[in-house]
Amino acid sequence: RITLLAEGCRGSLSEKILKKFNLREKGNGQHQTYALGIKEVWEIDGGKHKPGDVLHTLGWPLDQKTYGGSFLYHMNDRQVSIGLVVALNYHNTFLNPYEEFQKLKHHPAIKPMLEGGTVLQYGARTLNEGGFQSIPYPVFPGGAIVGCSAGFLNVPKIKGTHTAMKSGMLAAEATFRVLNEGSSMEIYWDNLKNSWIWEELYRARNYRPAFEYGLIPGLGISALEHYLLKGKAPFTLKHGKPDHEATNVAKSHRPIHYPKPDGVLSFDVPTSLHRSNTNHEHDQPPHLRLRDPKIPELVNLPEYAGPESRYCPARVYEYIPNEDGQPKLQINAQNCLHCKACDIKDPKQNIEWTVPEGGGGPGYSVM
Repeated sequence: RITLLAEGCRGSLSEKILKKFNLREKGNGQHQTYALGIKEVWEIDGGKHKPGDVLHTLGWPLDQKTYGGSFLYHMNDRQVSIGLVVALNYHNTFLNPYEEFQKLKHHPAIKPMLEGGTVLQYGARTLNEGGFQSIPYPVFPGGAIVGCSAGFLNVPKIKGTHTAMKSGMLAAEATFRVLNEGSSMEIYWDNLKNSWIWEELYRARNYRPAFEYGLIPGLGISALEHYLLKGKAPFTLKHGKPDHEATNVAKSHRPIHYPKPDGVLSFDVPTSLHRSNTNHEHDQPPHLRLRDPKIPELVNLPEYAGPESRYCPARVYEYIPNEDGQPKLQINAQNCLHCKACDIKDPKQNIEWTVPEGGGGPGYSVM
């Protein structure tokens, strides 16, 4: 029997397997680095709709030390998909990805198109950005890891479906040979390194880590890499700190004051959450677990000003007064969008995202 793990980004079983068998070290890979994507689907006026149009941006509304950008795709039936992707190795603990997305929609290049439209759905999900440098050895005793669980997303293209499908095909072919010919699953690893996945990710390898130096240097390095060197630079840049270690303490930054939502283009979290059709049974054990229940009040709140209340795009985490009037972390697990940002960004890696019972979660239909 062979088990193939295809859980998507930050897969629960995959992460345990990676750690148990030291697969990242075995593949000479760095730590994985992630981004949080927040997205809405709108229905807009027919006169503004241009099916097939694509808009990608980089930078604003984010600061120049934070990597990220937006996308806007014109789909069918007067629908547009708009979103913001924020790298989770941002330094400012006061940064709020959800609020940054609300700001984006007020840009003069976007606002006129959305005005008069209606939001159909809202959602969020993390994605891998480690690329070539973070590829682990994908084979473990009795199985293999494929797709975004292993981290095959092409960052410049913001695209990983094609590589996920191809890795699944390679793993399936290897599995067939193991079960029918008695060969080893290591042929999956060999075939992966000889496939166009390896070549494509290698050519794009320096794009994401170039922005460790800031927006302007990142643009310069990535342009040089893409247009002149064609991905054949004689060097490979390394990623910086893991995302959870990149967060600075609160005293290093000033709080960010975001504008209030206008209810037309920008919205509060409860309104957006309703559009995600998220639902969990209330009587099940919490699927968001604290390894140490004391860390939020003893570390996260005093040192980092409670970052979980900001990086979560569904207001799962909030500090409320207890019976003594002291702030205590409350976890609203029923709000969870399954984006897994908390599992990644918590400064002390104290939050563990586990699979909820009964298939609960967001009910996306047009995302």
